[in-house]
Amino acid sequence: MSKTVLIAGASRGIGLELAVQYAAEGWRVIAACRAPEQARGWLPASVDVQALDVTSPESIAALAWYLDDAPLDLLICNAGLFGPDTGSFAAPGDAAFDEVMHTNVLGPMRLIQAFGSNVAAARGVLAVMSSSMGSIQDTSGSDAIAYRCSKAAANMVVKTAANEYGPLGACVVSLHPGWVRTEMGGDDAALGVSESVEGLRQVMAELDEDDNGHFIDYRGHRLPW
Repeated sequence: MSKTVLIAGASRGIGLELAVQYAAEGWRVIAACRAPEQARGWLPASVDVQALDVTSPESIAALAWYLDDAPLDLLICNAGLFGPDTGSFAAPGDAAFDEVMHTNVLGPMRLIQAFGSNVAAARGVLAVMSSSMGSIQDTSGSDAIAYRCSKAAANMVVKTAANEYGPLGACVVSLHPGWVRTEMGGDDAALGVSESVEGLRQVMAELDEDDNGHFIDYRGHRLPW
């Protein structure tokens, strides 16, 4: 019986490539995104593309109704927003801050609340796409403060969710995909999308209960919070 993965944020970049690679491996792939028609143009016909706006409780509820408590072997919260690209310490405007935090923090929080039990039922993996820029210990710059703060907060979402759903059978982790050549990462990034996703998939396939509540990069290395 094939395994099921739900990918939130699958219309481009890492999320799109995750959907393509899991479909090629024979998984049942549910690719959820704000632009389903765009995603359908890139994804194999076998992929189940569904509309999802992670900033909308109604949109998340509609997807939960569609899945109808079906077990999920893997949930990947990949939808993300970089926000203001400041070159130094600079507070963002209210609207920009709200948009980044609602997408990168409240979005995963609501997705986990909606689908954490589905993952636990399958004794599966619940992964939030974070970034090394969310590591407080390793922070060495002062740019992109809204993004950095959002990923640090998303890591806290993962730690608390691990306490909730880990004992129920899920493995909950934060993932750092590396610096990837996507629209967000830019052309100068060190990694191609397929290389990053291949690494992430291997990491997720090898997770066990000892990894619950940890921050891990695409090579399988644990990162400091």
